[in-house]
This record gives sequence, C-alpha cells and structure tokens, in this order.
Amino acid sequence: MLKNWVKPQRPEKEELKSRLKAAQEKLAAQQMLLKDKKLPVLVLIEGWGAAGKGSAIGQIIRRIDPRFFKVFSMATPTEEERRKPFLARHFEKIPEAGKFTFLDSGWMDEITKERLNGVLDDQEYARRVDSVRRFERQLTDNGYLVLKFFFHISKKEQAARIGGLTEDKDTAWRVSRGDIWQNQHYDRCLEVFDKYLDDTNTPSAPWYIIDAKSKKFAELQAMEILCTGIDTALHNESLAVPLLQNAFPLIKMPKLSEVPLAGKTLTEEEYKEQLKKLQEKLGMLHNRLYRKRVPVVIVYEGWDAAGKGGNIKRLTGALDPRGFEVHPVASPEPHEKARHYLWRFWTRLPKDGHIAIFDRSWYGRVMVERLEGFCSENDWQRAYYEMNEFEQELHNWGAVVLKFWVQIDKDTQLERFTDRQNTPAKQWKLTDEDWRNREKWDVYEAAIDEMLQKTSTTYAPWHILESVDKKYARIKALKIVTEALEKALK
Repeated sequence: MLKNWVKPQRPEKEELKSRLKAAQEKLAAQQMLLKDKKLPVLVLIEGWGAAGKGSAIGQIIRRIDPRFFKVFSMATPTEEERRKPFLARHFEKIPEAGKFTFLDSGWMDEITKERLNGVLDDQEYARRVDSVRRFERQLTDNGYLVLKFFFHISKKEQAARIGGLTEDKDTAWRVSRGDIWQNQHYDRCLEVFDKYLDDTNTPSAPWYIIDAKSKKFAELQAMEILCTGIDTALHNESLAVPLLQNAFPLIKMPKLSEVPLAGKTLTEEEYKEQLKKLQEKLGMLHNRLYRKRVPVVIVYEGWDAAGKGGNIKRLTGALDPRGFEVHPVASPEPHEKARHYLWRFWTRLPKDGHIAIFDRSWYGRVMVERLEGFCSENDWQRAYYEMNEFEQELHNWGAVVLKFWVQIDKDTQLERFTDRQNTPAKQWKLTDEDWRNREKWDVYEAAIDEMLQKTSTTYAPWHILESVDKKYARIKALKIVTEALEKALK
C-alpha cells in the first residue's frame, strides 16, 4: 500500500481552514448521535516515529466531550501482558457503546516491531495477522466502527523532525531509540509496514494512509475520514451481517436425549478412593503446568441444579489457590453489556501457567440471550463462528481448553428444586428464574443440542457429564482434566 500510495493534493490555505472547521463542527454534532445510537468507535493511529500521531489525536479530541472518549498509548507489552494472549491487552481497550477509543499505536506497532526484531518468523507472523483480521472483523460485525490510520512521512522528513526534537532539551524525551533506529533502517521498515498494511487491509476495516508532512493537513484528512466513517456506520447500523460458513474441525456430538443416564453411578467407597487419587494427581500436574507455563481454560455449563458448583469444588480442591480463579458468570453488568459480548471473558483469561474456570460462560449468547431475546437472531447465529474463533485463539496461544455440559433429566431437576425449596440452608440456590427456565426445558434443550453440534471442536471439545449421580460426574470430570493436562505436558 505504501509503495503504491498516491499522495493526496493538499488544498490551499483558506480551503484547508474552511474544510477543517466544517469537519470539526460535524464531529461535534456527530458525538451526540453516536451516544443516542450506541455506536462504539475505535480509532487506531499508527505510523512512523515523529509523524505526529499524538498531536493529531490531541487535535481531534478537542472537539469531543471528554466524557465520551478515552485515549491509550499502547507501549511495549509488560511481562504480565506477555503472559496472556497477544490480543488480550488490545481487546481490553475497546470502547463502550456510544463512545470513542483512540489508540496511539496498537497491534500493528507490536507485530511489526517483533517482525523487525526477528521475534516473529513467517509462520507466527501469519498467525498474528490472521488473529488481527478476525479481531477487527468481529468488532465490525458486532456494530463497531473501526478506523485505522497510518501517518506517513518520508525518511528525510522524519530525520528533520527527529533532529528538531532532540535539539531542544524540553522535547528530546519525545524521541526514542526506536525512532532513531527506524530512520536509520527506513527502507527495511517500509517493507515490513507495507506488507502488514496489505495483509490487514479489509473491506470492513480498511487502512487510510495519511500524508503527515503538514500537521494541519494530516488533521484534516483524519477528521474528514472519521466523519465520513461515522455517517456510513450510522446509516448501516440496521443491516444484518452475513453468516460465515463453518471452517473448524468439529467432533460429532449426540443429542442430549440420546445420552444414557441410567447406571452412571458410583458407590461411596469407589467415589472416595478415586477422588483421592485423582486430586493428588491433579495437584502434581498443576505444579508442572506452572513450571511449563501452560494456561488452562475450563468451562462449565449445564442445567440448573445439575451439580456444577459441587463439580468445580472437587476440581479446585486439588489445586494451589494461587494458581487458579473461578469466575461465576451472571448477567452482564452495564459496562459489560455496553461492549462486545466476549469482552468480559477476554478480560478474565488466566496468565500462562494458571487455570481459569468459568461457571457459565460465553455460551450464554446462544442459550439465555438467544431464547430470552437479549440479542438479535443474526447475533446469536453469528456467535457460533465467533466463539469457535475465540477458542482457536486460546488454543493457538497454547491453552488447554475443556468444556463440560453437566447433564441431568427433568425429573432429577424437579427433585433437586424441591429439596432446595424445603431446606432452609439451600433456599438461596433456588430462584424464580430457575422455575421459569424449567418451563422452557424443551426449547433450551434444542438450543443446547445446536450449540454442542456447532462448537465442539478438536481443539476445544465438549464433554457431557452424566450427573444424576453427582459423584459419577465429579470423577468423570477429574479424569478428563487430568488426561488432557498429561497430554499437554508431554
């Protein structure tokens, strides 16, 4: 893109001034429409060192109510951030509905620096690019406006700006060693930047190259593109997103009605003996996980009163409490609901070597949210693909991903509901919503069957835990976890 880029014609001084004023006034008016329409806008500003990225952001945000935007300067990832998936720190910064986020550099800067430093080979670079394309497409599919600017200047212009900044002791701090290295290796950087821009230029999130030689003209280009992008996004907000065809390796799953529950029992003696052995084994494996820095993500879904909590308790009873966290997932909080539905899970991922256990999960999108009308049909139909992508990101990161559906029959659930209702110490576990959901058993079962069929992949399989006998389900879960961890640690 950079090599074939045609520099736009800079307008005369008076025209530039009038157009800039018009764009500023338009943006000031658009921000209220954004708020009303709940349109989130993510603006990524990349470019050469000393190209004026920070100055441009400063000029743009002057026209926006400070309650409606955030600005982040994405520095080199910290050691803590490096222990999570590459995209986690970027996903964390996405804006709430009706607000702006401006990123002074981001995932492009991180990828190209590592490419130039020899950290990323061809295979890992291609994987990162695929991750970025999926990330940006998921955002735009879920109603985000993603605008990506590259501020372009020549080698000569960059050298002059670096020289001017370093001559003044009050501005010398703004020039990094990376900026100087970049100018010294301008042609090599140009090759890497050009390829990255080509690789990630998509119809839903295209790159806009900004002629940054003149700061005022750079501001005008960015402002006009921003305003046009907002107009287009507001006009297209009601359009449905095309559904992508499944491209993931799936494991065939039985329907819940086909899962035999009879005979799946253990005696008390069998249970205690196996529980002790498996917990001891899991404890040792946890130590090795930490040493080898292998992350683990475990998902529990199931019928109300199926025994998820007790199952999780026996699993965590074997783990070092410093190395795991259980996330009970309820209805999203307002700040969570205002973002991409996967945001609250990206922000709860474990560090490598740690275990995250989700008591309910992102699969609420295709169960509760689907059946209770909390999202559109297009949203939940698209979610199968998006969740497979999410779990593929975790797998590519090196995580062990295990998903459990805790299965009981309708009569067992009624017995347990009645027991909870009649036992004061257990009454807190039973809610009116549990009874309402029970009345929809058949439609929930159909949705669950579809979920299992469409999201049980080879890298993140579903396992059904027969839980009419809770003891049996606990031992089965422990066996599956220990076997998966042993395989990962070989």
